[in-house]
Amino acid sequence: MNNLQEKIIKKAKSMGVTKIGFANLSGYLPDEFSHLQTGISIAIRLSDQIMNDVVDIPTHTYYHHYRTVNFLIDQITLSITMMLQEEGYLAMAVPASQTVKSENERLKGIFPHKTAATQGGIGWIGKNACLVTEEFGPRVRLGTVLTNMIAEYDAPVTESKCGTCNICMKLCPSLAIKGVNWNIKLKREDIYDAHACSTHMSQYYKEIGRGSVCGICLSRCPRGTKVIKK
Repeated sequence: MNNLQEKIIKKAKSMGVTKIGFANLSGYLPDEFSHLQTGISIAIRLSDQIMNDVVDIPTHTYYHHYRTVNFLIDQITLSITMMLQEEGYLAMAVPASQTVKSENERLKGIFPHKTAATQGGIGWIGKNACLVTEEFGPRVRLGTVLTNMIAEYDAPVTESKCGTCNICMKLCPSLAIKGVNWNIKLKREDIYDAHACSTHMSQYYKEIGRGSVCGICLSRCPRGTKVIKK
């Protein structure tokens, strides 16, 4: 591991990062970013207390927490980007929570954080289409930096560990979750209906974050609840 990579890890951890991985994204990037073959994926652990309180509907506190963690992620990825630039590398931070409308898709960002996270060994994609970690389940938010720095890469995660569990599918109020175990060959729409999820939030949770959050599948996942100490 090179000295800059070690500095990035130390800086990220000092700013609150829970997990960090370095991914070889060759073959996964759109043409305009193909020269930025390294993905630095960070995960911030969410508050268990706040997630525990999300039972049947999202809470105002969860919405505030969601936004606050996204802001923190953007500060961390900006800091990493500046570190890389100071060393002469190209780098760009992918916004923590941003959708870019295109002709064919209006519910995706410029590059999926979950691709960098799975390729960087942080976790797998659950049946709810969220990143799931061994330690904290899906109770994390993700950030990504793309760079042309060559790193010592982490081993990718290529298959789901959700097994036969379908709790998120059964509890999803929008019926967006299809109950399919993820692998790297599947597309998001194979396991999850993003439009159904977004439509339900807009229709039923307008008074909570203008219908932009839910969180039920995150809060009820046994991979996350198992870490709770009573």
